[in-house]
Amino acid sequence: MSNHATNNNLCASRSVMDKFLNSVERVGNKIPDPALLFFYGLLIIWILSAFLSQFNFGLIHPVTGTTVEIKNLLTGHALAGSLTNMVTTFTSFAPIGIVLVAMLGVGVAEASGFITTGLKKMLNIT
Repeated sequence: MSNHATNNNLCASRSVMDKFLNSVERVGNKIPDPALLFFYGLLIIWILSAFLSQFNFGLIHPVTGTTVEIKNLLTGHALAGSLTNMVTTFTSFAPIGIVLVAMLGVGVAEASGFITTGLKKMLNIT
């Protein structure tokens, strides 16, 4: 009798876990591609810089003592500067290498079925 009760609890917990993982998968599938997320972030920063550059917040840089200003990134000079320095900006930002390698690794693991198999094995253990 206790064995039957244990099996019922195991089936109930699996169904709860299956429901949880299915909901996580549905939400994850609705998230746009990482490249699009970066592009949307870029658009948001451009729009905010254009809007907030019209205001003076009265902030003083603590080291230099100069006034901190928000610069409009949608001017011709700023756009040309960001496009010409884009490669240097990305290569000098240390975390971008880690992110790119992690994205490649996760992509290969997902395409090969390693992630799905690993999750199934982990759920069988738990």
